[in-house]
Amino acid sequence: MAPYRIDRIRPEDGERYRTIRLQMLQDTPMAYLETHEDALARPASAWAVKAARRTEPGSTGYAAVDAETGEWVGTMSAYVPEEEPDLAWLVGVWVHPGHRGPKHGVTDGLLAAVVAWARDEVAVGRLRLEVHEANARAIGYYERSGFVRTGRTLPYPLDPTARELEMERELGQD
Repeated sequence: MAPYRIDRIRPEDGERYRTIRLQMLQDTPMAYLETHEDALARPASAWAVKAARRTEPGSTGYAAVDAETGEWVGTMSAYVPEEEPDLAWLVGVWVHPGHRGPKHGVTDGLLAAVVAWARDEVAVGRLRLEVHEANARAIGYYERSGFVRTGRTLPYPLDPTARELEMERELGQD
């Protein structure tokens, strides 16, 4: 098992963010609201803005870094919407296939960082997310991590015949 560290995404991480986002979109295209082609067409300046956005008040982003290679092997972000200041939306979740599963602990490390941010920095009581109905691996992970289905579904924007499930987790002092 490779050792990992969890780093906060910084404005200067635009190129690294681009690299992992393109991997995300190739590996699990149904999990995101953009296509690989659209992301590929974005200029470098747009990726710098996307990385910087994760450092704005009410937003965060983390990268799981393989301590041996320095490569980003996972990412997870969250933000607090102005209209609902008691919750944070979990977005942009992905872990490289070679680093998935409980034996690696990458996803757990990323989620722990987001939960700590949500509790300590922005003081929200809940995390909410939307997950594609066909993404069984992600649904299973979220359920094992304390997320429950709210019962709300909505059409997946890139294919309205598919649905996204809304899930939420209370952030008590567990």
